[in-house]
Amino acid sequence: MHARRGIALYLAAWLLLGLLLAGLIVAATGARIGASLLFALPLALVYGCASGFSSYYLCRAYPLASRPLHSVLPVFAGTAVCASLLWTAAGSGWGELLRGVSAGPGLQLVVVTRPFAALMFGLGVILYAMTAVGQYLALEFERARSLERRELEMKLAAQEAELRMLRTQIDPHFLFNSLNSISALTSIDPLAARGMTLQLSDFFRRSLGMDAQRKVPLAQEIALVRAFLAVEQVRFGPRLAFQDDVGDDAADCLVPPMILQPLVENAVKHGIGNRLEGGLVKIVARRAGSLLRIRVENDADEDKDKDEDEAPPAAGCGIGLANVRQRLAATYAHEAGIHWMREPGRFCVDLTLPAAGMAQHALDTD
Repeated sequence: MHARRGIALYLAAWLLLGLLLAGLIVAATGARIGASLLFALPLALVYGCASGFSSYYLCRAYPLASRPLHSVLPVFAGTAVCASLLWTAAGSGWGELLRGVSAGPGLQLVVVTRPFAALMFGLGVILYAMTAVGQYLALEFERARSLERRELEMKLAAQEAELRMLRTQIDPHFLFNSLNSISALTSIDPLAARGMTLQLSDFFRRSLGMDAQRKVPLAQEIALVRAFLAVEQVRFGPRLAFQDDVGDDAADCLVPPMILQPLVENAVKHGIGNRLEGGLVKIVARRAGSLLRIRVENDADEDKDKDEDEAPPAAGCGIGLANVRQRLAATYAHEAGIHWMREPGRFCVDLTLPAAGMAQHALDTD
């Protein structure tokens, strides 16, 4: 499609040059405009095609990036002279042919005199040089676009590798914690250990089915959180409660897979796990125009140091909040963010990211 458009624009430019040549013929020889157009337009198109193909292959064979200019100029100068001589000869022959087939002497056809032949020759050299310059500019533009595309592909590959690395950090972290819990339960409550093993199997069956780069609906992410909490509830029992409040328009929004699981794991481990009476983990999600806002909050002890209002618990920084922040930055750059704060008896983490459903995501990836 782009090639056809470029060829059409190139031929249109040569048609304009043919019109200019016809005007010069009228001014120089006094020929009528119809005869001048009949003479000039076919010659311009033929010379445009010939000089275009010739200069294209010469520019490919003599790239300026790898050859010195003093070695390229003689080649193009010789080719321009030869092409212009052939064009002048073709013009003379075309003029003779038109006179031979014309009916009546009153048409005032174009006569290729020596001064006019010299004008055609000089014009042919200039036009060939302009065509070569245009070919070099087009090749440089194509090379710049290719480099830009290659750089973008490298950035995307690096981003995907970073996302894959961050995603692979999550699974072993949760697996080790769960295996430790199962190990502790085997001697205390074998049935609970068996139930936790089955829940763990279901969780990994769900999570491993998610591609590291593919986004998933928030409703599917919430279902994965429920599977995770089902594993934890075997260990915590009634001490662990879960509640989600997800708007209908927010449930269809796409999010990175397992983006909430580290936050919920931190809420269980550093919030509910430190309370004898347990507590509630709650997820609230709302769509606000072009933004999706998600809050993960949990009950927490109120006797924590007040200086922690601006920072998460030290034990939770390694794989939870830091991992989510890096994944959001790698996926959305500055369009997404994460903030956390401590409220009386609560610890809250707020996520803000672009709201895009399945239909919008399909349009963006086309």
